[in-house]
Amino acid sequence: MKPKAVFNWSSGKDSALALYKILQEDRYEMTALLTSINKEFRRVSMHGLPVALLEQQAESLGFPLIKIELPKEPSMEEYRQIMDTTMKEVLNMGVTHSIFGDIFLEDLRKYRENQLQAMGIQAVFPLWQQDTTRLIHEFLDLGFKTIVTCVNETYLDSGFAGRIIDQDFLKDLPDDVDPCGENGEFHTFTFDGPIFKNPVAFDIGETVRKTYPKPKSHEDEESGEYVFWFSDLIKSD
Repeated sequence: MKPKAVFNWSSGKDSALALYKILQEDRYEMTALLTSINKEFRRVSMHGLPVALLEQQAESLGFPLIKIELPKEPSMEEYRQIMDTTMKEVLNMGVTHSIFGDIFLEDLRKYRENQLQAMGIQAVFPLWQQDTTRLIHEFLDLGFKTIVTCVNETYLDSGFAGRIIDQDFLKDLPDDVDPCGENGEFHTFTFDGPIFKNPVAFDIGETVRKTYPKPKSHEDEESGEYVFWFSDLIKSD
């Protein structure tokens, strides 16, 4: 009997490729996709994807969707409480493994592993420390299709929001931007590929500018703000 697993689904390309690899290995019984959403705006956290498109995406992938509803700006304590409640529900499903699409972020991996280990769940990272240039080309060669939903203005201008990732997109990326956006440069929505039963239909709306305060440091009380550009995707009628 294969161990049961949940997949921590962001709705983007790294998640899609990691899920593809896990399904190819056929080592786990995949029970559900797990996605954090902003409860107030009804959108996937950071990616800005409307819940209606997330639900359509999960349906095309053929897995149940568990939505973790977070407040607009949760404290670490609120976040831990919500996650603990969710993971207890997951444990009751007999899940022993939790799968992530992370590639490089060591601190985030350690945090995930420590939190899950305390609950008796093992974290799995199928893309860990793989070359991101090779990964994005593998992703495209497999036939996946993905669109940029959000860019961090620190790295990319607003013109990158709403673009389909293809060879031209990769050529246009500045040298200091990771081709998978692993440092938070951009986020995506994957709408078709070999693990989808059918493409997810959507329309591209306006590009929206949003700002978020930077964490204040002891040295600089005026830390400023982060600027993000979101491409507003709309479920097709």
